[in-house]
Amino acid sequence: MKVEWCSRLALCSKTTSQTFLLGGVFIVLGSSRILLMKYSANEDNKYDYLPTTVNMCSEVVKLVLCVVLAVWNRKKEKSCMDHLSECFSWKNVCNSMKWSIPAFLYFLDNLIVFYVLSYLQPAMAVLFSNFVIITTALLFRIVLKRRLSWVQWASLVILFLSIVALTRGTGGHQHSLAAHGFHHSMFFGPSNHCLLATGPEEACAEKGICPAPSFLHSFQWNVTSTMAGALKPLRLSLGHLLILVQCFVSALANIYNEKMLKDVDQLGESIFTQNSKLYAFGVLFNGLMLALQAKDRRQIGNCGFFYGHNIFSVALIFVTAFLGLSVAFILKFRDNMFHVMTAQINTVIITTVSFVIFDFRPSLEFFLEAPVVLLSIFIYNATKARGLEYASLRERGKLIKGDAWERSSGVRLFSTCLLWFLFCFTSLYAMICLEESTCVRRDSSLSTKVLQYFLKS
Repeated sequence: MKVEWCSRLALCSKTTSQTFLLGGVFIVLGSSRILLMKYSANEDNKYDYLPTTVNMCSEVVKLVLCVVLAVWNRKKEKSCMDHLSECFSWKNVCNSMKWSIPAFLYFLDNLIVFYVLSYLQPAMAVLFSNFVIITTALLFRIVLKRRLSWVQWASLVILFLSIVALTRGTGGHQHSLAAHGFHHSMFFGPSNHCLLATGPEEACAEKGICPAPSFLHSFQWNVTSTMAGALKPLRLSLGHLLILVQCFVSALANIYNEKMLKDVDQLGESIFTQNSKLYAFGVLFNGLMLALQAKDRRQIGNCGFFYGHNIFSVALIFVTAFLGLSVAFILKFRDNMFHVMTAQINTVIITTVSFVIFDFRPSLEFFLEAPVVLLSIFIYNATKARGLEYASLRERGKLIKGDAWERSSGVRLFSTCLLWFLFCFTSLYAMICLEESTCVRRDSSLSTKVLQYFLKS
């Protein structure tokens, strides 16, 4: 009995350590990616390089690593690599085509995030991205048939309302918009041929007669249009709309990818073999994006593939690659909600860094409404559904490698502590701002009246 208890304790300790390690790597890489995207932008808060080239290179890095590891690990699994004719059978080709769906969704997600940070501060972007919890929970219920308790549904409603209130409170404030960019020395300077080719485009940019970027043809923001006129009272910007699209695309991509990684028919394949198929389609979609865009083709042909890149964009390539690999391990050996909840810790890190580096000075509404967002996340994470369906899914998950459906209590405790840390930090900072009268906006908003009422009482 004592030996069995010790073995269980050792197994639990090992699982907790692996969970902390996996979550910690994901947090560091996720936070670094947001900061590197911001630092790689130029003084006009735009990108001298093509964002698709970053995604293309990161997909190539992931593909090469996974192919090498899959070949090295082929002796430990039943793989068709020993019989190449089986790899190209009609059944295997059809099964491989399924990976094109999450690959296309990840392609959109990785591209949209560049444009989100062109419109919003990093702190506001990561805070608004908490909407992904709602989309993930809905897709969990629809796709994976997972039940949520009434408390969890209530926390999702509170989360949605608090994000809407935060958008109204900061959407038009200057400190919620993207800050001024940085001046970089590019690794690959423009040649004479490149300057001659890009000269007319720079001339039309100075006169303001250039057409809209090809990627955003359908997102032209005209305040006189019907949609913009309807959304103007809500103080929404293009960045907010892109955030909503990204949250839905990201949640759908992760849900579908998790379903594919844990498919019973593919349990014989290693995670590296599965990811090789995913990243092969990722390279294909990013390559098509560069090939179909006339402006991108001209820039690559005249200035080179790595034109405009700097030290931060090069680091961004490898950070994005390893971040994608960490997400794959989380979806394979944990679950999607573990991924989403762990990602909320990035809110703590990015918000703290934005105070120091990006001169982020939020209004009073931010300090009143941001803790509500985090507390709703805490309530959702602290509540477990205990129905029979959840128990059956848990028992089913034990048959899969890594106990995929098991939630780690260590990560829950870790994320809870960090969320409470941010709550205390924002509360303390708000009190300092009230005493010094430097960050408080003098308006007649409901949040200000409520706070003044409690201060008087």
